[in-house]
Amino acid sequence: MTFEPVVLFFLLGVIAGLARSDLKIPGAIYEALSIFLLLAIGLKGGVKLAEYPLASLLFTSLVVVGVAALIPLVAFPVLRYLGRMSRADAASIAAHYGSVSVVTFSVAATFLDQHAVAYEGHMIVYLVLLEFPALIIGVLLARAGTAGQTRWDQLFHEVFFGKSILLLIGGLAIGYLAGPDGIAPLDKLFFDLFKGVLAFFLLEMGLVASSRIADLRRYGTFLVGFAIVMPVAAALLGLFLGRALGLSEGGAVLIATLYASASYIAAPTAMRIAVPEANPALSIGASLGITFPFNIFLGIPLYWWMAERIYAGS
Repeated sequence: MTFEPVVLFFLLGVIAGLARSDLKIPGAIYEALSIFLLLAIGLKGGVKLAEYPLASLLFTSLVVVGVAALIPLVAFPVLRYLGRMSRADAASIAAHYGSVSVVTFSVAATFLDQHAVAYEGHMIVYLVLLEFPALIIGVLLARAGTAGQTRWDQLFHEVFFGKSILLLIGGLAIGYLAGPDGIAPLDKLFFDLFKGVLAFFLLEMGLVASSRIADLRRYGTFLVGFAIVMPVAAALLGLFLGRALGLSEGGAVLIATLYASASYIAAPTAMRIAVPEANPALSIGASLGITFPFNIFLGIPLYWWMAERIYAGS
């Protein structure tokens, strides 16, 4: 089996972290890498989006977002009653799994490119739209039946004007307005260097993930199982939805990957503001320590394999 090279950089980071190596990526460089990736993903999506009439995406976007709302609504009672977690922790983790991971999406797109699997260019629109609805649902689940007060103005500002959403939407708009010809002078910077920058970013993610594994000890087997089973179940939902919407096989794989991914950038920030009583070690430990490596090593190839069988049998 041949691994996508950028994924092996993540493995290198995990090994370095577990071995307690002195390898570190300075915070300023990590910040620059994340800004680059978010902008590059947005720009590429905007250029592709210019090829489609926006009105044609309205219905499918509403369906994709509406179905995705089921993920945190199903995850919450599983965590609350089967996992015996507090309402705050269950809601916070559910919000993480209902939201999406930009890096997991980019690894899936790179995987499909490597295998010459075509997919619709407007998938970036779903990536942007799926980032924040689960965060709102998570807050509502946490606050239901309690007297806690949520600073909704602060939450909405953090979600909509936080770094990830702002750069994704900004890049999307710039790419859409500039079009293929206008963005061509920037191709070598944002598109040709994308995989190299992603490799450095995944190296850092490996270092971080290795430090989060210990956070799962409290809930042990249950949370580890949830962090694997939930993504696979969500991916199946995404694959059948993609097939029902008439997406290509590659497009269905990306929808499945989005549904299967868990946020570890936007969600922790939003939950820290809205649900401060939740333990971030549990949500980040599960999403980044288990689900993220599972998806990039096993999940994405599995979703592709499942997509081939679903599409072959239809």
